[in-house]
Amino acid sequence: MGFPKQHEQNTSPNIPDEWFVPKQKNKSDAEAVVRPSLSYWQDAWKRLLKNKLAMGGLFFLIVLIVMAIIGPIISPHDGVKQSLANQNLPPSSTHWFGTDDMGRDMFARTWYGARISLFVGFMAALIDFVIGIIYGGVAGYKGGKTDNVMMRIVEILYGLPYLLVVILLMVVMGPGLLTIIVALTVTGWIGMARIVRGQVLQIKNYEFILASKTFGTKTARIIRKNLLPNTMGPIIVQMTLTVPSAIFAEAFLSFLGLGIQAPFASWGVMASDGLSTILSGYWWRLFFPALFISLTMFSFNVLGDGLQDALDPKLRR
Repeated sequence: MGFPKQHEQNTSPNIPDEWFVPKQKNKSDAEAVVRPSLSYWQDAWKRLLKNKLAMGGLFFLIVLIVMAIIGPIISPHDGVKQSLANQNLPPSSTHWFGTDDMGRDMFARTWYGARISLFVGFMAALIDFVIGIIYGGVAGYKGGKTDNVMMRIVEILYGLPYLLVVILLMVVMGPGLLTIIVALTVTGWIGMARIVRGQVLQIKNYEFILASKTFGTKTARIIRKNLLPNTMGPIIVQMTLTVPSAIFAEAFLSFLGLGIQAPFASWGVMASDGLSTILSGYWWRLFFPALFISLTMFSFNVLGDGLQDALDPKLRR
């Protein structure tokens, strides 16, 4: 005995068949990437931002440059006027970094010294940049006998004792800011030239360089438009290392009495003056210039290391 069949109602919605149409393949969709396209410099900046130590160094350098500009202005004292009644005062709310043996405000003099030290560092790096790029670019691109002759000249200059060059320039030109800059750049461009030459030797055999030669492009244009833009990473890193080296060299020479002369203030001059009074208990006279020399060199070095990693094409994802 069977059971009666019940009428089964279709509860599903009435969906027309034309809705079920396969999606057509689109060439632009196939070539789309999930990650947004970044240029070489955008990707380098993004990686640099992740390096906290390098960004801390960059932040300190920016603050240092700003204070070198406005520091003497915001100081309640001009740093030049002498006051024997205020000799060797310790740091206080009146004199934030204390005073020296002439009663001059150390806070204002520190930022005057920053102006000279930073000027020497950046000027030396700029001159090394120009000479090194031209010399190394020509040597690497020409190659052959031209490269051999130019590199022998570099080796001769590299062998010159640095202090001997400085002393000879002091005798000829006299001590001063110009002499320091000339002394730093006589042989300072050699490192930049070697780096540029090595990069150019590697890149000049790439296909796009050979194509430019085939079309008859002039040598100067190939170096300027094709070679140099592809060597800017190592060049920028070298410049960040040249600036602290020049600042330290200026401080060292001024400390020995071969650099900036009184009454001009630089960190080296201030450190030299402060060292003679450290045993008298006037610690602040040596502490502040030495502190800023150390922090500046540390900041440039960590920034240079960060830029080296950020600009390395092998680390680009």
